[in-house]
Amino acid sequence: MKVELMAITPQAEDVIEKACRTCYLSFHRYNPPSSTEELIKKVIQKGHHSVLEHAYATFRIKGGSRVFTHEMVRHRLMSPSQESQRYVEYGKTKEFEFVIPPTVENTNLKDKFRKKALELKDFYEEMVKAGVPKEDARYILPNATVSEIVVSANFRELRHIFEVRCVERAHWEIRQICLEMLKIMKKEAPIVFWDFVIDEKNKIAQREEGIDAGDN
Repeated sequence: MKVELMAITPQAEDVIEKACRTCYLSFHRYNPPSSTEELIKKVIQKGHHSVLEHAYATFRIKGGSRVFTHEMVRHRLMSPSQESQRYVEYGKTKEFEFVIPPTVENTNLKDKFRKKALELKDFYEEMVKAGVPKEDARYILPNATVSEIVVSANFRELRHIFEVRCVERAHWEIRQICLEMLKIMKKEAPIVFWDFVIDEKNKIAQREEGIDAGDN
């Protein structure tokens, strides 16, 4: 699994501060970096999150399964562009790869899982060679199939995603990937994401006040 930051709003936190100060015409208090930190933390704590929508980040995610991408694209305020199984031919355009869950990897069922996945891949290739369109042959491919995806979201939506996907109850794969995204954002925009605390031991993260936004 690889998470790459492709693009981010330049001077994102400065953009957010200026957008916020426009609401009150309080530019006489503009004195970065101290004013930036003070104001952004204040508006987040007060729930004035719309100003965070002026900054965006774009990620390329490789190595995740279709299980992960199906969960990720449910965030409707995020913009996804995903590897298309209508046009990508496995075994030709790219190699067929699949994810084995840790709960299977650590059992004697791992080899059987791998064998079944490869059998499905072989049948997929057989159908394509027989003239079945890729868009129909793909029906046999498992959810474990690896699928590349690019996602873009504003900072407000990213905070929401991290709140619901980095907690313990989230599925392990999307939690793992979102934790990597969060680590990047804490480096790129440390003020906006300052209140997210990462627990490396348990591989989870949540806001300092312990907010858990629940299932999504």
